[in-house]
Amino acid sequence: MTPELQAKVERLDALLDSIAARHERVKLASSLAAEDMVLTHAILSRKVGIGIFSLNTGRLHAETLGMIDRVKERYGYDIEQLHPLADAVDAYVRDHGLNAFYESIDLRKSCCHIRKVEPLNRALADVSAWVTGQRREQSVTRAELHEEEHDAPRGIAKFNPLADWTETDVWDYLKAFDVSVNPLHARGYPSIGCEPCTRAVRPGEDSRAGRWWWESRDTKECGLHMTNISSIKIVEEAPSSAI
Repeated sequence: MTPELQAKVERLDALLDSIAARHERVKLASSLAAEDMVLTHAILSRKVGIGIFSLNTGRLHAETLGMIDRVKERYGYDIEQLHPLADAVDAYVRDHGLNAFYESIDLRKSCCHIRKVEPLNRALADVSAWVTGQRREQSVTRAELHEEEHDAPRGIAKFNPLADWTETDVWDYLKAFDVSVNPLHARGYPSIGCEPCTRAVRPGEDSRAGRWWWESRDTKECGLHMTNISSIKIVEEAPSSAI
């Protein structure tokens, strides 16, 4: 490990310790991709008091879901899974079609809201802070990312501990600590979301070019990380069924 990476690792560990000390209830939202596996290892290997959950949208790759078992095997930790509300999914499919998100940005964002944003709101309803694996380098929509933010719509703190990490930093960390990674990364998927909305990237493309590839670069967020989300409704009831 280079001295530069060692310094970043020490700073990451200190930041995670500080977050856990400042917030009694805090969770990492994990996509089960490379950056979140860095944070997962940093949290679970050191037993930091930060919970971990993932959004099981019902449209994830099998390889992504397999990471939940790999985390369990290595760390003995069960990642909490949040599912979309079955009635909302059924209504969307009935009214628009299973893959209507290809037809317009509005329909895509509506699907993301049902499968990701609403479950995220439920996951964060009882915490005072959350942690993400976002990095500034990932895309133009994240270029101004701060290490610590205020999530105004949800009224909680938000931390991006890897904000200034490069892709090289991420992979050097994963190699140094022998951390398991999603097999899709080796197939050209630097950023992994739902299966129908993610493709492998081409040479020279940024790391999120494979997400919602049919849209322009400046629309490629699902609503999970938008600070100007309006009229967020926190739903407290449990999902009626897992899908």
